[in-house]
Amino acid sequence: MPLPGNLLTTAMGVMPHKDVDRALQLAMSLDIPFWPQLPHYNYYEDMYVQAAEHFPGIILDLEKQTLRFSSDKFINELEEVLSHFEEPEYFDVSDQYSAVYQKFLSYDLSGYPAIRGQLEGPVSFGFYIKDENDRPILFDDTVRPFLFEFMSKRVNVQLTRLKEKNPNAFMFIDEPGLQFLFSAMSGYSDVFAREDINNLFAMIERPRGIHLCGNPDWDFLLGFDMDIVSIDLYTNAKVLPLCTGAIISFLERGGVIVWGIVPTNFEPFEKESMASLISLLENTWEGLYKEGLDRDFLLSRSLLSPATCCLINPDKEKTVEKAFQLLQDLSTHLRHQYKLS
Repeated sequence: MPLPGNLLTTAMGVMPHKDVDRALQLAMSLDIPFWPQLPHYNYYEDMYVQAAEHFPGIILDLEKQTLRFSSDKFINELEEVLSHFEEPEYFDVSDQYSAVYQKFLSYDLSGYPAIRGQLEGPVSFGFYIKDENDRPILFDDTVRPFLFEFMSKRVNVQLTRLKEKNPNAFMFIDEPGLQFLFSAMSGYSDVFAREDINNLFAMIERPRGIHLCGNPDWDFLLGFDMDIVSIDLYTNAKVLPLCTGAIISFLERGGVIVWGIVPTNFEPFEKESMASLISLLENTWEGLYKEGLDRDFLLSRSLLSPATCCLINPDKEKTVEKAFQLLQDLSTHLRHQYKLS
């Protein structure tokens, strides 16, 4: 089944809530719901910690809230993990690592146009997790190939479970680390990344895409064989006009773009209105129309979301909840304006 568009709403996974039911209710209020990740609820809910479940060599300290890697521990635990490689349930998210996931899957989700899951991607995970020498494990030629295969299994089992609840389910691979690839200090080049991510996509099922709150090389990112991509338009509105060719090519290959338009940080949210955000969105689209992209086609391949996740607001979850409501109001307004179903 094709992924929906027509300016329906969805959002990214991380939310600032400590109340599980309240967070889940908010996520379920969107057109395309998802299961929230709640790091303020406990450290297991951190997106890197969730991705680390069963990964060999991981040292998780709940008290200090740290996540590290031991090369010796990796060697000692690798055989045990490999013995479970043909057991999909081993790679699923457990109750211990998510207070929300199983509850989300217990609902009747068949009536939504789609549902979504997420997992931290191997590039970002590999940049973030450091070994005993304070070196990112992404730079380890022994660990890195296993990391990509391990994460592919985690993506596939989650997508399978989601599709049992809604055949139009899809997965986001969260990859904030992609914005650092072109830094001279990264130690991991775009050449390696392109090969590794292509291999990752060859191992995981469709529909699949990438989400990141950041500013990567958009030509690089949009060149991958994926079905959907999430773009922080609000922050990157001045950069994206330089990438119209890549955006149009991605859409014409059948891709869907999630336009992150409503800020969730307190100060920028307070400065904006529905009118200002619609203007920003439509100005971006006008640049694509001028390059020959059909308006109706673009709208049919577009979703709307908050610009980013946010955990640092002084009012905790309140601004995020207001942003979700403004997102829904904005979607309703535009869908009426453009006569979308």
